[in-house]
Amino acid sequence: MAAWNAAEAALRLVQVGNTNTQVTEAFAKIAEEFKCKPVQGVLSHQLKRHIIDGNRCIMGCASPEEQVDEFEFEMNEVYCIDVVMSTGEGKGKETELRNTVYKRNVENSYTLKTQKARQFLHEVNTRFPALPFSLRAIEDVQVARVGVSEAKRHELLHEYPILKEKAEDMVAQFKFTVLLLPGGTKKITGLPLNEAQVGSTLSIQDEDLKKLISSSANPKKNKKKKAKDDKPDEEKKPEA
Repeated sequence: MAAWNAAEAALRLVQVGNTNTQVTEAFAKIAEEFKCKPVQGVLSHQLKRHIIDGNRCIMGCASPEEQVDEFEFEMNEVYCIDVVMSTGEGKGKETELRNTVYKRNVENSYTLKTQKARQFLHEVNTRFPALPFSLRAIEDVQVARVGVSEAKRHELLHEYPILKEKAEDMVAQFKFTVLLLPGGTKKITGLPLNEAQVGSTLSIQDEDLKKLISSSANPKKNKKKKAKDDKPDEEKKPEA
């Protein structure tokens, strides 16, 4: 419920003229209402063509170790909102599980030694030049195994590690894409919450947050009204 309400708040706060700081502050307040913590290191990025981690980003929680510049949201921007809440400390730790999702580090280049590694990198450059991919997308398993090992060694890939909290803690995540349009902010991806399946003994008590989340999140459509002169002149009769 903490994650869902924070996601709903973000949908209403990511509006032209508001700031990323306002969204981060709302996350912190909602987490406190539900006695949870936002997971550290989670960022919501601006999206552009072939870029999923733009320079403009919203912090999941304020942290002295990680700072971002404050900015105002602008018209025709696109953001991927990522909300992750934890009942624990909110500090994800890497697991021993094998990472399987990577993205090409386009800033680095290197000629790999083995033929299979070069074959792997060629396939990545051809099929996934900018966006993340899973190792299962590489048809030859041996090529993937050899290639990813050498490519990581020479920093040709960014990896997406699997993080975890303590065993007794619970983590919830909601992620969706929003467009900042002239009629308002529109959510175009993400799943709804079945409130019959989840619940909490806690609820939001802050009046400002209550008012925010209860407000409409549907952008207004600009309906063009036809001028009277544009109406067909059906009643006019042809002159004799």
